[in-house]
Amino acid sequence: MLLDAGTFVEMTPMRSSGGAGSGVVAGWGLVEGRPVVVASHDAAVASGAIGPVLAEGVMKAQRLAIERGYPIVYVNDSGGARIHDGIFALHGCGGIFKLNVEAQQVVPQISVIVGPCAGAAAYSPALTDWTIMVREQGHMFLTGPEIVRAATGEDATAEAIGGADMHAIESGVAHLAVDSEAEALDAARRLLSFLPSHKGGAQNVQEARPTDEVAAQALPHLVPEKSSIVFDMHKLLDGVLDAGDRLELMPDHGRSMLTVLGRLDGRPVGVVANQPAARGGILDAISAVKAARFVEFCSRFGLPVVTFVDVPGFLPGTVEERRGVITHGAKMLKAYAEATSPVLTVVVRKAYGGAYIAMGASSLGADASWAWASSEIAVMGPGGAVALLHRRALQAAEDPAELRDRLAAEYRENVARPYLAAEAGIVDDVILPEETRSTMVETLRMLTHEAGHRG
Repeated sequence: MLLDAGTFVEMTPMRSSGGAGSGVVAGWGLVEGRPVVVASHDAAVASGAIGPVLAEGVMKAQRLAIERGYPIVYVNDSGGARIHDGIFALHGCGGIFKLNVEAQQVVPQISVIVGPCAGAAAYSPALTDWTIMVREQGHMFLTGPEIVRAATGEDATAEAIGGADMHAIESGVAHLAVDSEAEALDAARRLLSFLPSHKGGAQNVQEARPTDEVAAQALPHLVPEKSSIVFDMHKLLDGVLDAGDRLELMPDHGRSMLTVLGRLDGRPVGVVANQPAARGGILDAISAVKAARFVEFCSRFGLPVVTFVDVPGFLPGTVEERRGVITHGAKMLKAYAEATSPVLTVVVRKAYGGAYIAMGASSLGADASWAWASSEIAVMGPGGAVALLHRRALQAAEDPAELRDRLAAEYRENVARPYLAAEAGIVDDVILPEETRSTMVETLRMLTHEAGHRG
């Protein structure tokens, strides 16, 4: 289900037969004709627990992936380190972790959690790029229900501690949650289809598909003029990206931010977009970490980053400050500033304050940036700016509402108009919604002619 039929070649056939210390099936095969390494725990042998021989089998697969530049998929079904192997089991786990880290800078790594992934075994997926979990079957945790109960008195199920939905929605440890092993392996195949085999490798460009015609025709009328009215950013993506080839990652975690793999003119791209339909598209600590991680991944493997901006700012309040929103917001700044793959940014409605910068602004090094004609770019929105700058005048006015509206209109015209940014060269151009796809496609064609142009 993961590999093309009949292509698997096993590296450890003797050790997967159930001998002492075994418990791993490792080898390589093809996914859509491209080589991929696989390391799968064999739960039939000691519940897939990690001993020194199992660890060596996984590490052998990791070394092959690193040396040959092949992506690696880990299929995890393990109760953790083998207790009776003591320090030797821990030593083996450490070796796997070290190679996980080495592989990060060389090849894509995907973990598929089809059973328990407990204790030390849980760290390896956390060191890979993407983790896919099977609902009601895959569980990831450092300490299981029995130990939690003994240590703290908390009576929690495996699902509550480490289930697929918990990790996909709350912790962010899982990037996709699916209903079956078949779906999980298919998701891994789809993910690989967007990625190069290794860092610096050729992108998996496919025949271009036109965008969804109905969605494209709806673009000029999609975004409400009033910034407080929400819309679904997915519909905008429908009208810009190639039709039918898209994979959203972390869809249920940090929902005010979208992170999507898609295609423009057949070329794989990573899409970062505010989602007005979720909390108005506001940035917070969780969505900032989500976006930063995604941008860093795309940059590492040469995927252009396409950013759609409709952001009111960062979420204010004591809760966010205590969560470290400053530090997490800075991760977005760092990810965009360090990006070595092409970065294209378009402001589709509002872009206020530091959140505008964090969403891939030209000042962070975006290769190209545009704004829709109806958009606003400013330190803050008209309502907040007028309330702050004209507080006394509003208090003294006979008709505060009329004055507020007039001052807000003046602010939009004199401060927030996108043409001001274009005249200053801060955005490259002001474009119409229906020009977005063609503008991005032509720019991307030009930028991708220069391999490694920024790094």
